[in-house]
Amino acid sequence: MSLELRANLVALKTIVVREVNRFLRIWPQTLLPPAITMVLYFVIFGNLIGGRIGEMGGFAYMDYIVPGLIMMAVITNSYGNVVSSFFGSKFHRSIEELMVAPVSPHIILLGYVIGGVLRGLAVGLIVTLLSLFFADLQVHHLGLIVLVVLLTASIFSLGGFVNAVFARNFDDISIIPTFVLTPLTYLGGVFYSIDLLPPFWQAVSLGNPILHMVNAFRYGILGVSDIHIGVAIGFMLLASALLYAYCLRLLASGRGLRQ
Repeated sequence: MSLELRANLVALKTIVVREVNRFLRIWPQTLLPPAITMVLYFVIFGNLIGGRIGEMGGFAYMDYIVPGLIMMAVITNSYGNVVSSFFGSKFHRSIEELMVAPVSPHIILLGYVIGGVLRGLAVGLIVTLLSLFFADLQVHHLGLIVLVVLLTASIFSLGGFVNAVFARNFDDISIIPTFVLTPLTYLGGVFYSIDLLPPFWQAVSLGNPILHMVNAFRYGILGVSDIHIGVAIGFMLLASALLYAYCLRLLASGRGLRQ
């Protein structure tokens, strides 16, 4: 193993361990709130409202919405981890030391993304375990479940990185989650099937990327989906590649980092 490769691996491990320790150290702020929020969703939308709605897609309403709620947790936490951590490094100017170190931009980007993915997976696992008290989950296609969760967490970790690069203050890191992610998530088929919508709005909904992620994950668990799974996976792979290339370009150019 070359000296350069060994140095990059040490740097990658250091960044990932730091990111993991960061969200584990403040777990009452990073892991506990999503769990409480999802339990409230389970109780209100599942137990109280679900009984009045009945079945959806051939399943009990609670069973139908659980995959979407798990994905909601993965999306918000993978995004939030990277945007807050990387912007914090910018704010305290510690990122400048990392930029001048003999470390590949790939390693820096991968370190932050892996940290975001791990937090998304941790919260997703917690929500999944809690959902077992409210719903009867199945495993229709385990490989698809793992692939969709990893791709989704990676996409939104990269999205959080982009937001952090362009953010100039702490207010800027809350704009995208509030005005973009939240509306797209609630309109992404988490709580309903798009078959309930008129044809025009069904077509409009297909432009929502979160709809594809939620339905691909729901297919992995329940075996039902409103969209073509191959299209959803293809979209996620393309989005991951394009976002990674764009983030790498931002990092290599130093845009927004050396000001």
